[in-house]
Amino acid sequence: MGSIENIIDRQLRKWELEKKMRREATEKGAEPEIKPIITISRQRGSQGRHIAGLLAEKLGYDFLHREVIDKICESTGYRRMIIESLDDKVRHWIELWFEGIFKGPYVDASDYFKHLYRVIMSIAELGGVVVVGRCANFIVPADRGFRVRVVCSLAKRIKTLVRYQNFTPEAAEKEIREFDHSRAELVRRNFHRDINDPMAYDMILNTTFIDSDRALSLIEEGMRAKAGLT
Repeated sequence: MGSIENIIDRQLRKWELEKKMRREATEKGAEPEIKPIITISRQRGSQGRHIAGLLAEKLGYDFLHREVIDKICESTGYRRMIIESLDDKVRHWIELWFEGIFKGPYVDASDYFKHLYRVIMSIAELGGVVVVGRCANFIVPADRGFRVRVVCSLAKRIKTLVRYQNFTPEAAEKEIREFDHSRAELVRRNFHRDINDPMAYDMILNTTFIDSDRALSLIEEGMRAKAGLT
């Protein structure tokens, strides 16, 4: 079994255990804890993916990157298991929400995006994960998680790709511009939104002069601040 399957299976077991614990807490009259989903959108070379991995480790969350999300979307079995991890009431609410979204004229109705919407919304309700990319911040409602956008100056992003991924400066700049353009087009085409719209995020983190440790602290502070309001 590959590492992606291991990640998914481990997370499914964790969600099942948390569901059981919430049910037991409810039976005892306590308020069950649901950990929020954290979505990370990032510019290429901004170290957003690296920060996401560190954040997941620090919080005890699983890190669901693009390959994991795509694997779930492609697998009927995994999609079914995730949806079945939800309480009946939540599952019904997601189906009503889903039907409303895809009745409108502004959403990509391809099979992939239908699966992506269901998977991301189910994951948001189960909580306790960090999701990188896959337009998750445009799918998860504002009150269902904490949405971060990581940006950085072009000059530093070029240096990062040169240092850590063995690009030449010219190739690094080309890679960055193509990546950023393709992601912006994906959002514009499928969500009719601007990827750089600050209202699409709870926090925009500029890593030009902020190191990873401080970035983690800022995200945690932001999560606590939002939780106190919602």
